[in-house]
Amino acid sequence: MKKLLHRAALVPTLAAALASAPAWAQTAAVKVEGAWARASVQGQKATGAFMRLTAKDGARLVRAESPAAGITEVHEMKMEGDIMKMRAVPTLDLPAGKTVELKPGGYHVMLLDLKAPLAKDSSVPITLVFQDAKGAESKLNLTVPVGTAAPGGATAGSMMDGHKH
Repeated sequence: MKKLLHRAALVPTLAAALASAPAWAQTAAVKVEGAWARASVQGQKATGAFMRLTAKDGARLVRAESPAAGITEVHEMKMEGDIMKMRAVPTLDLPAGKTVELKPGGYHVMLLDLKAPLAKDSSVPITLVFQDAKGAESKLNLTVPVGTAAPGGATAGSMMDGHKH
């Protein structure tokens, strides 16, 4: 009976370890640094998440997902004349060995139709989906801290001054 209970406890642990191993191996080629999401308030339906991505061998960010939002997209903000415009991008190239920064006022992950406010000092799950040069997809699951400023940086509000949709 003791052996049976030991095996019963070991099977789920081993299965979880084996299931996570391929994901780790596939996503190890993309490094994520400085990830954070901007806190939101009651009634606010959208916010952004920011980070630095470095792909060892080159890749493309093809989508983002989060259970905290009805829609999660990769967006680009850029000036067109004297107006800042934002739009979803179908993919974001990550050149080999070069860091691509997702930041306020540039590329970022947009969390739309928030299901609840993102409180400061909480965290939000975000999954990034990458595609390598051969077209193979891999997912990287993140737990992103929520704050009003980038870790060690300026406030999110000051970086977004003048932002208009």
